[in-house]
Amino acid sequence: MGGHYKHNPIKRTKKPYNAATADDRPYEGIFNTFMITPKSILKFVIWLCVCAVSGTGLACLAIYLYLTPTLPDPRQLRDVDLQTPLRVYTADNQLISEFGEKRRTPLTFEQIPEQFINALLASEDDGFYEHYGIDVKGLLRATLELIRTGRKKSGGSTITMQVAKNYYLSSEKSFARKFTEILLAIKIEKTLTKQEILELYINKIYLGKRAYGIEAAAQVYYGKSINELSLAQTAMIAGLPQAPSAANPINSPDRAISRRNYVLARMVSLGMISQPDFETAAAEPITARYHGATSEITAPYVAEMVRQYMVDQYGDHAYTDGYVVHTTIDARRQTAATQALQQGLLNYDRAHGYRQQPSFADTIARTSTLTAPDNPPDWFDTATADPATDWPATFSNWQQQLRSQEPQNRLVPAIIADVKTDGAWMVTAEGFRFLPFSGMQWAAPYINVNVIGKKPTTPSQLLSSRQKIWFEDRDGELLLAQTPEVEGALISINPNSGAIQALVGGFSQSGNQFNRVLQANRQPGSSFKPFIYSAALENGFTPASIINDAPVVFNDSSLENTWRPENYSGKFYGPTRLRQALYKSQNLVSIRILKQMGPATAVNYITQFGFPKSKLSADLSLALGASAVSPMELATGYAALANGGFAITPFFIQSVTTADGLELFSATPEIACRQCENQTTATEQAASASNLNLLQPSTDTATPTEPVIARRIMDKRTNFLMVNMLKDVIRRGTGRRARALERSDLAGKTGTTNDQVDAWFSGFNPNLVTTVWVGFDQPQSMGKWALGGTTALPIWIDYMAVALETEQEVSLEQPDGVVSVRIDPQSGLLAAPGQEDAIFEYFRAENVPTDVALPSYSETADGDNSGLTATPELLF
Repeated sequence: MGGHYKHNPIKRTKKPYNAATADDRPYEGIFNTFMITPKSILKFVIWLCVCAVSGTGLACLAIYLYLTPTLPDPRQLRDVDLQTPLRVYTADNQLISEFGEKRRTPLTFEQIPEQFINALLASEDDGFYEHYGIDVKGLLRATLELIRTGRKKSGGSTITMQVAKNYYLSSEKSFARKFTEILLAIKIEKTLTKQEILELYINKIYLGKRAYGIEAAAQVYYGKSINELSLAQTAMIAGLPQAPSAANPINSPDRAISRRNYVLARMVSLGMISQPDFETAAAEPITARYHGATSEITAPYVAEMVRQYMVDQYGDHAYTDGYVVHTTIDARRQTAATQALQQGLLNYDRAHGYRQQPSFADTIARTSTLTAPDNPPDWFDTATADPATDWPATFSNWQQQLRSQEPQNRLVPAIIADVKTDGAWMVTAEGFRFLPFSGMQWAAPYINVNVIGKKPTTPSQLLSSRQKIWFEDRDGELLLAQTPEVEGALISINPNSGAIQALVGGFSQSGNQFNRVLQANRQPGSSFKPFIYSAALENGFTPASIINDAPVVFNDSSLENTWRPENYSGKFYGPTRLRQALYKSQNLVSIRILKQMGPATAVNYITQFGFPKSKLSADLSLALGASAVSPMELATGYAALANGGFAITPFFIQSVTTADGLELFSATPEIACRQCENQTTATEQAASASNLNLLQPSTDTATPTEPVIARRIMDKRTNFLMVNMLKDVIRRGTGRRARALERSDLAGKTGTTNDQVDAWFSGFNPNLVTTVWVGFDQPQSMGKWALGGTTALPIWIDYMAVALETEQEVSLEQPDGVVSVRIDPQSGLLAAPGQEDAIFEYFRAENVPTDVALPSYSETADGDNSGLTATPELLF
């Protein structure tokens, strides 16, 4: 047995399958068959990855080949037309308003502040200048987040990809759109410079509150240009693209601060700002609040007139194609008109008492639900206030309410916080203010238009905590106020061209869209008399004609009652010169001269001044201004008196241009030219103008080599006599308050209708006509003291004081054919030789009296004949 052992391999034979033992070794056959080892597993994984990568590559290639032919040409972006709102400017280039769903003010790259570019890149795409349109790391990170969480947290979009999406693609969330966005971004990067891409982005991006682009956002949130913002405000704007609606500083201040501070922190980490800059900006409180459509001048009624015209001409494209409209409005005069009308209406309103009913704030914060950030102010009486109320939080909530309430021009909303013995503390949108008792002493209770109650003796008689009020800040003096119920209108026109200089259609357009300058048809009363008198002068009367101011009675079967018109004073003045009758506004004289020349004759003459014939009643009531007209129509008529007797058509649009400056329309008004009497006028053969079409200026865009001369409708001598008589209305008649302006070139006429329902004043010098109307929208008496000379004239004076302050006085040139002679003031005849009370009067040469007054006519010209016994004359 000592021999060597020889190893013989065991011969393996296939054993038959044994069902009894198979379950104990289920994979033995498989492993034995495939010989799976770690090395084979690794090969399999590698092979699987290669297949996946290849498949992905093939899929991407297929998508690329499919989508590439459909991609737009990025070169088109250089010529893209951004939706830009309609902008309306004054003649001196101050912005009145803008219209359009998207507020946008495009900027060039050079106009973008460097600080904003840094903030934007820190917020949105810090590798913008390094990548080629896509951020691979960002896309991978977004993909992994989607795989891990099943939700899309970040899109990995670069600024270039956002440009591609904003200009060419929808907001649909799909892989196809994302692939298209990536491919288009790469194509954009190959075509445009980085500066061009940034410029497109900052002008297109939506930033909340209808603001598109950074300049519009700066105006909406801060009322400033982007160049005027602080670092904190700039970072706030730069952080908006992520969630412009949900995280803007107005809708969600807390989220907005968090996002702003994130942007600031990113700027620090990227070395764009220092740590001290960060700390200062991060500590800055939110100052954002909503700023409505940017405007440099208040002219909402003019803006609406322009909007209507532009929509009529250009349809809905008027809101998006960036049209620029320059109006004829003079910014300085428009501001003066707005202030004068509002102040006049407030003065009337205060004179008739305080009628505002108490209303109380409904936002009260309870200490159980809110934690006050600060203690109440020292002046707040916590001893008498509700102890369960979190007053600091309540004050903050009140401010939020007040910020959302639109001011009524000069009036500012407030909520009373605490009433003291010498006044009351108010919460306003801007903070706390003290309303002194002196500013509310006027507030005697309203009883009716003629009666007010006793004035208050303590603030608590008027105000209580939580009450909502209006107040007026008049040059630092705070006054309790209320929105006037009385309304008014002011229209001011250059009579030589028809260019509207100022237009105010009511106290506040935000409260009522009704434009009273154009739409209010009211009886003009005695302010219509100059047109009756002009017709009389044209038909043989003279300023010295004697008319009997005596009672008349109208007995007409068509009238329910006998009509007995009378003068406002209730007196009768007997035989009166025409000039006196006008400046004293004697109604009965107007009726008699109209009866003598015939209502039909007067109507035919008066329609030439721009009054629609359909509005003029062809009966004797026309003499008293009983035919309703609009303030615009009355001002148009006075323009012909002011300009020497030419018919003009008011217009308010000077030019319309595209956003690129291409002129589409330029006004070519007919000009009143006193020096052009021998030139042929373009409208000399035209029929008399009887209707005004203010919303449709001439569309003739040709530039004439010579001005188009307006049609003369009034003999120059008649015009001189009429204007000279209207000057006496201011020198010695119902308009003498206007002497406060200390100008010798003013003329005009007051107007007051029955029961003081309407009050008017229309006045002018040779270069400016202004009409003011005051009344209730639903006709009712304004009270026995509300006359044209006491209610409308003060508004006219306040406006004209500013409107004419830079204008030299213009003398009225006496035309050929008008002579001045001495007359007897009582008879209107030539004065007797040596007559001491003789006066000078103007006449057309052919109308100079030939008879000499007898010595018995020696009473004074302005003697009071009110005691004259008169028998009424029956007129049919």
